[in-house]
Amino acid sequence: MASRREFLTAAAMGVAAKAVSATPGYVGHGSSTSDRKIRIGIVGGGFGCNFYWHEHPRCVVEAVTDLYPKRRKRLQEVYGCDNVYESMEKMLQEKTNDLDAVAVFSGALDHVKHTRMCFERGLHVIAAVPACFTMEEAYELKELKETTGLRYMMAETSYYNTACIYARELFQKGGFGELFYSEVEYYHDVYREDIINDPTSNYYHPDGSASWRQGFPPMHYPTHALGYIVGVTGERIVRTSALGWGDPAEMAMFEANRYQNPFSNAGAWMQTDQGHIVRCNMFWHIAAGGERANWFGEKGTFYMTRPGIHRVIWDGRNSKPKEVTLPEYWNTGRLPPAMRHESGHGSSHTFLTAEFVNALVEDREPAIDVYESLAMTVPGIVSHQSALRNGEQMEVPQLDPAT
Repeated sequence: MASRREFLTAAAMGVAAKAVSATPGYVGHGSSTSDRKIRIGIVGGGFGCNFYWHEHPRCVVEAVTDLYPKRRKRLQEVYGCDNVYESMEKMLQEKTNDLDAVAVFSGALDHVKHTRMCFERGLHVIAAVPACFTMEEAYELKELKETTGLRYMMAETSYYNTACIYARELFQKGGFGELFYSEVEYYHDVYREDIINDPTSNYYHPDGSASWRQGFPPMHYPTHALGYIVGVTGERIVRTSALGWGDPAEMAMFEANRYQNPFSNAGAWMQTDQGHIVRCNMFWHIAAGGERANWFGEKGTFYMTRPGIHRVIWDGRNSKPKEVTLPEYWNTGRLPPAMRHESGHGSSHTFLTAEFVNALVEDREPAIDVYESLAMTVPGIVSHQSALRNGEQMEVPQLDPAT
């Protein structure tokens, strides 16, 4: 019978093989020898303007859409696209035959609905986080993918954060040994009166109505944190126990809290399918900010610090800590020349763009496929339910393909 260490080593090698095969590379490094270009439509003129489809040599922005004129204009200007539509429905009605894929950067509550609309028309999808809001949507998204066979990718920025790439490659080389504990967190101080009462903030639609962000449960937005464990080791969260906190006066600032959510902050203790521990924090009310993680192993430990401050790693149990200079991954052959520049969220935006386009050109699944996406999303949905039950430990459904 194989020992626990042999099992964990084999599992790590399997994760490494998957990650290496799906690493973004300059177009031409994959199996495709055609000069086909991916024709993409962009939905959402907010976050949807922050990617680099127009810089990839194998991609062309064919159409853009947003419900609001100013956002439509911004999409048109950023991507130099004159095929502008007032709604996603109209864009799909008129341009489906001219599209290969759609970038869905609409509100969080619409991601699965809009993915379904695209899949029904034979179009591949890259979507903003989170992948889904409910367990029903999680199962629906899995079924849509498996029924259609189309490509799905979630644009999780943490996966291609410079420090996460470093940690993933360190893990693949065995630098952590057994990585038994991780601290993953997303801190975004947005539950402030000056923001909530600002009609120009993203807590409101341009027409003045409340957006989906008002009262959104923090644990329903877990991917910026869980990307640092699922995206490094490939492990799955199998159980969770969470607690939440919220200032009642602060929560009352919201015009609309359709979720009846009492928490601005929530933290969870989680366990992976390999018996490892993960502490996951999602805070909307905090005097701090950023997406970060710390990884603790029997051989090595890596502290990810804030930009501008050194990162420290213990390499061996008797060694002294040392500073680590992280590579500028974007300034290498991993990206097409025009995309070799810094970008948002730890220079992840160019990598996300390239990975989705390359996956379609090379006819393969993207690194953050539907199963990775759900593994980063579903534990948060269950954690919110645990917090509502004062920390009750709950099992996390597994949505990987049947073996």
